Amino acid sequence: MSSLKDFSQYISEHADTLSAEVVESVVQEMHLDIPEWEKEQAASMYIELLGFFGQSLLKGGQVEVPEALIEWSKSNAEMQVASGGKISEIVIRYPVTRQIFSEVFTRLSLKFGLSVVESANAIKGINAILDVSLNETFYAFERFSERYQAEKQVELLNLSAPIVPILEDVVVLPLIGVIDSYRIAHIMNNVIPRIAEMNVNHVITDFSGVLTIDDHIAQSLQEIGGTLRLMGIHVIIAGLRPDLVQTIVHSGIDMLDADVYATVKQALESVKY
Repeated sequence: MSSLKDFSQYISEHADTLSAEVVESVVQEMHLDIPEWEKEQAASMYIELLGFFGQSLLKGGQVEVPEALIEWSKSNAEMQVASGGKISEIVIRYPVTRQIFSEVFTRLSLKFGLSVVESANAIKGINAILDVSLNETFYAFERFSERYQAEKQVELLNLSAPIVPILEDVVVLPLIGVIDSYRIAHIMNNVIPRIAEMNVNHVITDFSGVLTIDDHIAQSLQEIGGTLRLMGIHVIIAGLRPDLVQTIVHSGIDMLDADVYATVKQALESVKY
């Protein structure tokens, strides 16, 4: 028991130097080019990890996982998502990290005369902690990815149908990109209520930036125009290309009840006069 006690105390008391060794060894082994602040952050986390680990061995109980490791794992995942990186860029470091920790623990086991079982348990314990870190990284990456994609989707939806005030009672609604069911729902649920709050009399719907629409979307766009008209708003259509006109005609939509102009400029001039 004395050898294991000495081993545990050494790990706790020399956590800073051992952490620096692990970080530098991983960087060199993998030929990583990472900033100093990232190295310092990893070393700081490992210091706390080894401190917990050494104390857990001294107590003879189950090895504890420090909260700092959990937060560090989540932080790594969040930074990876924000930078557009892949989860594999983080995961690939874990096998080498395990190897380095195993080599360090094996060296210290020999130094303090640990039995084979004690040495194996120590290595098993540190690997269990690294497993927790890896799992937390995976889970956090998934959560942050889903949230990031949702936020980007909202951002793209906002960009695809912005409201552009032109005159005191006139706004232009440029439709941009591929108009699909998600963007139709966004217009119905978010854009139309905002237009209603603006107290405008005319909405110029600009189709010049639309890449493509299908029959179903064309019908939905007609419903959006009908909703605006029921609100007492004059709807003007501008920028319809020949291919979009063909889709609308093919869908059976009657355009006779709408004012249609080739350009937004022409539509705006019709409102002025």
